[in-house]
Amino acid sequence: MYIRIVAAGAGLAAMLGIAALAQNALGIVAVTPDEMKWSPQGGLTLPGLEQTKLVGDPGKPGPYTLRLKFPAGYKVAPHMHPDAREVTILSGTWYTGYGETFDPAKLKALPAGSFYTEPANVAHFVEVKDAVLIQVSGMGPSGRKFVNPADEPKK
Repeated sequence: MYIRIVAAGAGLAAMLGIAALAQNALGIVAVTPDEMKWSPQGGLTLPGLEQTKLVGDPGKPGPYTLRLKFPAGYKVAPHMHPDAREVTILSGTWYTGYGETFDPAKLKALPAGSFYTEPANVAHFVEVKDAVLIQVSGMGPSGRKFVNPADEPKK
């Protein structure tokens, strides 16, 4: 039995090697942090914010996962997204709160390893005191709408 499992494992490894060459055709993604391509956050560009798309495209229908880098001292005014999102804090401490007005008393500190959700069309806000890296997953198309249109970044 052990020999069959080892043989099957070797066969699977060989298939994965072949599959790695055809990542786009099979939908396989395997990237190291050094291979990730970072760029200014797309759509509504927020100065200083960088993103890398890991799976899918948040601007198109379907699942997506991206990582976002926020510099120290960053704040995002109350806003909402049309899709529900799941967020994992990978490094740093993320401060988030819910509501249509930025209220520091409502901020919850989420250190690295934490997880939270952003329900669709629920206003929330963010403050970053030190640099933070998060991973966001959702079902596109996504977007961002600020509660106060004056908070919308200028293009």
